[in-house]
This record gives sequence, C-alpha cells and structure tokens, in this order.
Amino acid sequence: MRRLFPVTDQTSADQTDRAWSLDELAEAYEYPGLDPDGHWLRANMVSTLDGAAQHDGRSQPISNETDMRIFGTLRALADVVVVGAETVRQEGYRPARAREAFAARRAAAGQGPAAVIAVVSASLDLDFSLPLFASPLVPTLVLTGAAAPADRVAEAAKAGAQVVVAGDGTGVDPARAVRELADRGLRRQLTEGGPRLLGQFVAADALDELCLTISPMLTAGDAQRISGGPSVTVPHRLAPACLLEEAGFLFTRYRRI
Repeated sequence: MRRLFPVTDQTSADQTDRAWSLDELAEAYEYPGLDPDGHWLRANMVSTLDGAAQHDGRSQPISNETDMRIFGTLRALADVVVVGAETVRQEGYRPARAREAFAARRAAAGQGPAAVIAVVSASLDLDFSLPLFASPLVPTLVLTGAAAPADRVAEAAKAGAQVVVAGDGTGVDPARAVRELADRGLRRQLTEGGPRLLGQFVAADALDELCLTISPMLTAGDAQRISGGPSVTVPHRLAPACLLEEAGFLFTRYRRI
C-alpha cells in the first residue's frame, strides 16, 4: 500500500496503490521560497524502529527502493549536499549526477546540472583520487578549518577540489559552514550525515528541516542514532509537514517552527 498524507490537508490524500512519480516527490519535498539572502538546510536520514541509523556501519541495509528514490529526489532539488568525511569513506560517495527528469526543474530554479558535494573534514584525510574529487560534474568542495594541515589543503586543491575555510581552528563551525555555502549561491542545502555531522548542525541550531525515513526493522546492537554528540540544553521542536507510507516504511518531513 502506498499513501501520501500531506499533513496540512489530509482530506485530499492520494491513496492510490501505485508508485509516486518523480514530479509528485519533487512537489512533496519542494524547498520553501527563500528571501534573496536566505538559505535552508535540510537533513535526510533513515532510522530503524529501535533508533539505529546504520547496520554493519552502513545505511543501505535499512533502506528500500522508495527511500532511494526520495534520496535521489532530494539531491536533485538541492544546490549542495553536505556530508561528513567518515560517511564519504564508509558509503563510497560518488559525485552527484545530472538527471534528465529534473533538468527543466533545475533550470527554472537557476540551478546547475547537479548538486555540489561539500565534504566536511578537519584533517582532510581523504582519498583525492576518488571520482568524487577527480571527476565530478561540478567541483567538489571541502569544508575545513583555518588550521587544517597545509599539505592536505594543497593536495585537495591539486586534485581539483575547492577548499572552503569555515572555522577558525582545525574544525568546522556548522553555522559558519551554512553561511559560507549560501554566500557561494548554494542556498538550498541538504546534509546526508553522518550522525556526528547532523549532531553538530542540531547543536548549532542550524538545521531547518529533517526528512526522516522510519524503517520497519529492529536491529538491536549499538549502532549510532541519526545524530550524535553533546545534547542541546533545550530540545528543538519541529512541526510535521508531510508523511508518506509504502510497504511499512514511513517517509516523514519535519520543519522548524
């Protein structure tokens, strides 16, 4: 059973037993209108019923085909995808690709052919020979601190990556990273984790929206939650914006109040 329940209008829910089209998904996950100097950071994560964000160190085993379609849709709507270095290493990240199904929508929004990938790394301990750095459709960014190792900064630049300083020390200031990206015209922002990076955005109160897939699985074990790190003093409250269901998976969207 596949259902679409926009929280704002449940009476008009489309409850037909069919797959959602890419246009329907794009409309369900459309970014809000932004002021000329505005930006919007959304996160996309998946979690099991018992709170695991990964199984055997990767998110793919707790995902499904529809989750991956939404994953692709969110990338196709974004100006930039922000991801942590550890997630790049574990998930084997590749450059975002141009998709014909979204070409007209991106052109109308004034976007390039594909989202920029921005990797957050303090040490720049990355394999710059990987396609993500060596052959992206658009240059990959590396977000780091002013005190990052000079030799690794030079190696990143030599590989064709653009290094963006977003912190005064060795690490990255999450709120500054958001601003630095927006200043480059990358205002529709998406982070895909990992949990440590999402935790940093949450702690900095920089997250505007969470798109969370709830997987109908139980894993036990000691897997990470979708966000990690120090807790916030007061929990951040979000409001539901959309709920989709397919094969027991719930695809939720919550926005900043």
